[in-house]
Amino acid sequence: MVEPQIRYDDGATYERYMGDWTRLAGAVFLDWLNPAPGLQWIDIGCGTGAFTELLIERCAPAEVQGVDPSDAQLAFARTRPGARLAQFQQGGAEALPFAERRFDAAVMALVIFFVPDPAKGVAEMVRVVRPGGTIAAYAWDMLGGGFPHEPIQVEMRAMGRNPPLPPSSSAARMEALRNLWTGAGLDAIETREIIVERTFDAFDDFWKICLLGASIRPIVANMDSADVESLKARVRARLPVDATGRVTCSARANAIKGRVPK
Repeated sequence: MVEPQIRYDDGATYERYMGDWTRLAGAVFLDWLNPAPGLQWIDIGCGTGAFTELLIERCAPAEVQGVDPSDAQLAFARTRPGARLAQFQQGGAEALPFAERRFDAAVMALVIFFVPDPAKGVAEMVRVVRPGGTIAAYAWDMLGGGFPHEPIQVEMRAMGRNPPLPPSSSAARMEALRNLWTGAGLDAIETREIIVERTFDAFDDFWKICLLGASIRPIVANMDSADVESLKARVRARLPVDATGRVTCSARANAIKGRVPK
């Protein structure tokens, strides 16, 4: 049996699915980085440009280059008014299309667990950043229950349905991130947890957003209606609901930063 793959080839759908979560965690991440203005950045795995736009809004960069393997997501990123400063091009994290020492900072926002060889991806970040520059990333702690839609995934697993995980999910654990940054020879390594919350007007809003996910949608589509209703009831019971029916859920990401040795 072929394992299902997680692919996001629709920029608008991915934006609805993960855009708000990206911005919530990304704001905390950028505050923690506290970079100087006027830097040259590369945003690796920029996707729909949600984090790229946030970077431009909050950090006053001189330049931002966004790289992603998906043409569809890049097409969406180019439509963002707040990301006009950025230039977007197709490319993979393991072979960045830039010369050595080209940037002041390299970031991966919710990306490292999709990189087939995370160590190679980090080595590429180091290659394209100048001595003294910053190498940083944050990623949902997929194996530690930190994914925003963990409530639905845990109930799917309990029902014998196993949504696929990103291929390098273990790389997002804090110890693994430390090992990657240490192995790349970086200095001044620091880590932190990022915990964010998002409130939905009703459970059905949360459910509809979950069903946009490439790891969840095809499984639910193949379930019979009785099992779908059972799944919804189980998930609803896991989530806190206030007096007005609003649902609040949380997510946890692991973040890391380091400096290229001078």
